Amino acid sequence: MHRVLQISDTHLSPTKRHFERNWQPLKAWIAAQRPDLIIHTGDVTVDGADQDGDMLHCAELMRDLGVPVLSIPGNHDVGEAHHPHQPVNPERIARWRRHFGEDFWSRDIEGWRLLGLDSMLFGSGDPEEELQLHWLEQQLAEAGGRRLAWFLHRPLFIETPDEGDKGYWSVSPEPRARLMELVRRHQVAIVASGHLHRAHDSQLDGTRYIWGPSSGFVVGPELQPDMAGTCSLGAVVYHFAGTEFTAAIHVVDALETLWIDDVIHEVYPPRAA
Repeated sequence: MHRVLQISDTHLSPTKRHFERNWQPLKAWIAAQRPDLIIHTGDVTVDGADQDGDMLHCAELMRDLGVPVLSIPGNHDVGEAHHPHQPVNPERIARWRRHFGEDFWSRDIEGWRLLGLDSMLFGSGDPEEELQLHWLEQQLAEAGGRRLAWFLHRPLFIETPDEGDKGYWSVSPEPRARLMELVRRHQVAIVASGHLHRAHDSQLDGTRYIWGPSSGFVVGPELQPDMAGTCSLGAVVYHFAGTEFTAAIHVVDALETLWIDDVIHEVYPPRAA
């Protein structure tokens, strides 16, 4: 049996320490869980998309956990498609890779293939987007009977796979359609994401869609549209045994409920036009 933890949206920085006080309680909880592997589903940093110091600091924190950690980038780590100030681009991807390794990856455990995807590339038009999709198709085709679990930062959809463009909150419709076709064709068992700072577990056509909660902060209704899930801080615990699995969202009581609403202009100051 493999015990895997999904953590997400830690938003840590050596200079903007607003959410730092939740790191040590999370670290203690992780140690008590005794995982075989940790998967961080993005927004490791506050501003790694622009600050090398954020990347350096957070990569060291991940190493200090003493457990293998595989991470995938969020928008705060590498930017996002067509963002006016922080577009995902080769420079930002290269910075991530220097500190955290590949931004999309594959890890095989008994009976399973775990795939980490860089969702910030979807819809970007960057050559890396098509490269990742070809790589993904190959990884799925060559899974050799292993069951499949995807981990990414931005969820594929909020309500239904055929919904319109949800903007910031999920993968846009055109790349989503291609990805959903792969989910259905290859009977992907788990699609796990972060980004929303909400905890939610649902099932559609045999696939579990899990929104991993943040361990850093929650978001108030004035900043986030109404959507499913709970506004809580925690992590997700997976057990993989043969071709079976369990997944459970855990509220980590030791984490302090911090609200981005209270400090948003300090953490993410308005940028000049």
